[in-house]
Amino acid sequence: MNRYPTPEINNLPEDIRIRILEAQEKAGFVPQVFLTLARRPAEWRAFFAYHDALMLKEDSNLSKGDREMIVTTTSATNNCLYCVIAHGAILRIYEKKPLVADQVAINYLKADITPRQKAMLNFAMKVCLRSDQIDEKDFVPLHEYGFNDEDIWDIASITAFFGMSNRIASFSNMMPNPEFYLMGRTPKKT
Repeated sequence: MNRYPTPEINNLPEDIRIRILEAQEKAGFVPQVFLTLARRPAEWRAFFAYHDALMLKEDSNLSKGDREMIVTTTSATNNCLYCVIAHGAILRIYEKKPLVADQVAINYLKADITPRQKAMLNFAMKVCLRSDQIDEKDFVPLHEYGFNDEDIWDIASITAFFGMSNRIASFSNMMPNPEFYLMGRTPKKT
């Protein structure tokens, strides 16, 4: 599966082991990204610190679903199997829409999303593909939909961070956990 061997959870530094076990408790499995990156503890800590700063931020006009939509859409453009499947699953759960991840991964312009979300993804895609061409006119539609400059920074930063993540997942041959494929597609059994 992975090109690089993953460490045993019990052999990891305590802070990393605790965080992985918390993820396992919450999800019911250990997402592969936690183990793949744990082979380099300092990088693991830096990655998840930045991930959390972007994805768990509360003082923003971006919802959790918006954030996952950015990740899923731009990861599809970067051909990152792991991130499309994993973040698509989370997107389906946050948006409570079983089809949305597939739609934005294939063609967000035809997806069942709001015009505000399309404007957000237009900007994210420009950051993903042509960030050197961004100018003031790219900010206008975002401001019209209520995004402020800090929200726009978040859109760009999420896109850029996951561009790096996509490349790590791809070169390392990180494969999505099978559990991700069905998450958010069918009602959760209680």
